[in-house]
Amino acid sequence: MGICGTGMGSLAGMLKDSGYVVTGSDENVYPPMSDFLAACNIEINIGYSAENLTPQPDLVVVGNTIRKTNPEALALAELGIPYVSFPQALGHYFLAGKTSLVVTGTHGKTTTSSLLATLLHKAGQTPGFMVGGLVQTFGRNYNLGHSPYFVIEGDEYDTAFFDKGAKFLHYQPHIAIVTSIEFDHADIFADLEAVKNSFAGLMAIMEKDGYVVACYDSPVVREITARAPCTVIGYGSDGGSEWTIRNLAVKPDSTVFDVVHQGKLYGTCKSPMPGRHNALNALAVIAVLDRLGLDKEAIISGLGSFEGIRRRQEIRGVINDITVIDDFAHHPTAVRETLAALKQAYEGHRLVAVFEPRTNSSRRQIFQKDYVSAFDGADLVLVREPVPLDNFPADQLFSSRQLAADLKKRNIDAFSFADTDGILTYLQNTLLPGDVVAILSNGGFDNIHTRLLEILKKVRSQE
Repeated sequence: MGICGTGMGSLAGMLKDSGYVVTGSDENVYPPMSDFLAACNIEINIGYSAENLTPQPDLVVVGNTIRKTNPEALALAELGIPYVSFPQALGHYFLAGKTSLVVTGTHGKTTTSSLLATLLHKAGQTPGFMVGGLVQTFGRNYNLGHSPYFVIEGDEYDTAFFDKGAKFLHYQPHIAIVTSIEFDHADIFADLEAVKNSFAGLMAIMEKDGYVVACYDSPVVREITARAPCTVIGYGSDGGSEWTIRNLAVKPDSTVFDVVHQGKLYGTCKSPMPGRHNALNALAVIAVLDRLGLDKEAIISGLGSFEGIRRRQEIRGVINDITVIDDFAHHPTAVRETLAALKQAYEGHRLVAVFEPRTNSSRRQIFQKDYVSAFDGADLVLVREPVPLDNFPADQLFSSRQLAADLKKRNIDAFSFADTDGILTYLQNTLLPGDVVAILSNGGFDNIHTRLLEILKKVRSQE
């Protein structure tokens, strides 16, 4: 139920690949997930109905988009059919008996878990994995694997309508990476303390012979991971961590940095992902792989040849010397780090940030002030007005117009737009050769990336 969600669709594919007969239902059936499920020969029922449970399945996996009032959920209870949540199913069918490597944190989960899975594969230890983005090495976001390892992106979001605990509590971690802990997901967490409690729950289930790999650049991460009953391995930018980075140099196509382990040079690494935050993500992976006993040269070589992941500083095209980049950043911290990395990588170029507030948190006023400093790395900022949240008073909603006004006070050119068409028109009339356009959204953003590239092609053909 809810089969067209990214995680649910991937789980359906994994179960199908494992030999099970799988069907599903969803209200929102559209590409790319509908195409993926069709290629897997998985039948999808459009809409929710008791009829979708005939003939009765042996087990129903309930996605966290399903509410207890859903007609199919009501029928499920009446019929007495066994059911589990997505994380429960993943844990039972794919994590049991494996060494579970769980990547958690407010930021960087998808990048870090994708890198971890890819480097294990390049070292001959192809793992099972499920992550939130398309891993270029594999061409998909999941894999059954044949090694003892399973890499899973551990989300702090709630599990299901019948289980309000975090998803990552079901993932049986042997090693857990914690990249960051900040307030997010305002629809389920009241404040930062609630988020911290969720991660404290993860620490509580760590086994004594396990490991936590923690980013010590974050005081909150230090605080929470200190509660773990197992060994905690710190990584970060300063000498107080077991693993640190030094001599960082950022270029458009790579970041070069020295890795220092316990005060001694481990090696010089080159990552194709620009920015300090990506170097730290890579450092976390290096710490895990070293703990697993992988060869140092294989780790460094694998990092240098990492093909990346979709929607994480992904260059969608370069036309008329204008570079169009797609990135998933939406939280103020992620926006700040992404733009800082791109500004450093493309030194001397005008950086244009195009932002769509789309998450439940970003459409509320709670981050209104935090976004003001998040765009300091940009030279020009274009912000789409968000779709208003239902049943929320106007004075509690995020204002793109207010953000643009506040950015102008910081001497940053900024404009708000009612829709995506307005942004595209402005870009068509404004962009110049050498510009770098960073499009930031956790959604499709009305296909703005492809549409912008088509406009630039048309302009070039007319010159």
